[in-house]
Amino acid sequence: MTNTRKLMNSIASLALAAGSLINVSAANAADLVVAYFPEWPMPFQFAQAGDQYQKAGLNIKWVSFDAGTAMSAAMASGDVNISVSQGVTPFLTAVSAGQDLIAISAATSYSDNTNCVVRADLEITKENAKELEGKTAGVPLQTAAHTDFLAQMAHFGVDVDSMKLIDMTPVDAAAAFASGNMDIVCGWGGPLLRMKEYGQPLLVGAEKEAVSGKIYDVISTTASWARSNAETVATFLKVTEEMNDKFNQGGKDEMMPVIAKMAGMDLEGALGTIGAMKFNSTADQLGPEWMGGFMQKNFKEAADKMDAAGSIKALGSYDSFIDKSFLEAASKM
Repeated sequence: MTNTRKLMNSIASLALAAGSLINVSAANAADLVVAYFPEWPMPFQFAQAGDQYQKAGLNIKWVSFDAGTAMSAAMASGDVNISVSQGVTPFLTAVSAGQDLIAISAATSYSDNTNCVVRADLEITKENAKELEGKTAGVPLQTAAHTDFLAQMAHFGVDVDSMKLIDMTPVDAAAAFASGNMDIVCGWGGPLLRMKEYGQPLLVGAEKEAVSGKIYDVISTTASWARSNAETVATFLKVTEEMNDKFNQGGKDEMMPVIAKMAGMDLEGALGTIGAMKFNSTADQLGPEWMGGFMQKNFKEAADKMDAAGSIKALGSYDSFIDKSFLEAASKM
């Protein structure tokens, strides 16, 4: 698509815009600057609110972004060192365009926590999805939600070129949807919950995963910076993984009020969002189901599909953009 091709080629200019969001002098005073999503609750936010990172010797400046493309831009400009929970699609867009990024963790998987919602009064379901042709869609381009949208439309035989596709962050798309200005919108987290108040997804659960594949995010970083600051990166991952373990091993009740507050959500909304997310153990991430085989294959398959759609020019291999050495080091600390 023309819009997505233009987006891929404009990472450098996006970086300049992203840089204006960050106080550079404050960033330089920190050991590292970490990007994250608002309304996207994750266990690391318990430590973000507490002193676990500080006790590990890290001084962190936290910066929120509405989309993974903006995270890529901020890392390209050097204003952000690590992005927590960056979508695979913006990550692949960036590295395919030559950006010096690596994935250092499989942050979370969440097939049902990214979706597209059709306005209720259209009465369009999976049975008559072809009626979406000619309709207006609000989609955050070059994100996991965009990839999910394209997969679902292809599954139902909907001609995307017949639709009016508008590049919108999930927050903006949810607001436009509530005002009746969009026919179908796509997003994740808190905005997805708000979208569902005015419509319904076409696919959910195992049926959706069969169409869209496994949807997950990575923790990404600039490769050259990370390799020059390997101990800092490993320490960050160590604390982050400890929070995942605490959450998975019975700490949810203690952690959720804090996580919800840090995510900018009420407790009910945060529970609804995080309930569709999975936080894999370090051992699982290092194994064949993730960084030890699956992600290498999945990155290439996803990039080839994006290439076929005209979004990027896929590389021959993406193996070099997955570096599990930092997570291995963290597991030994």
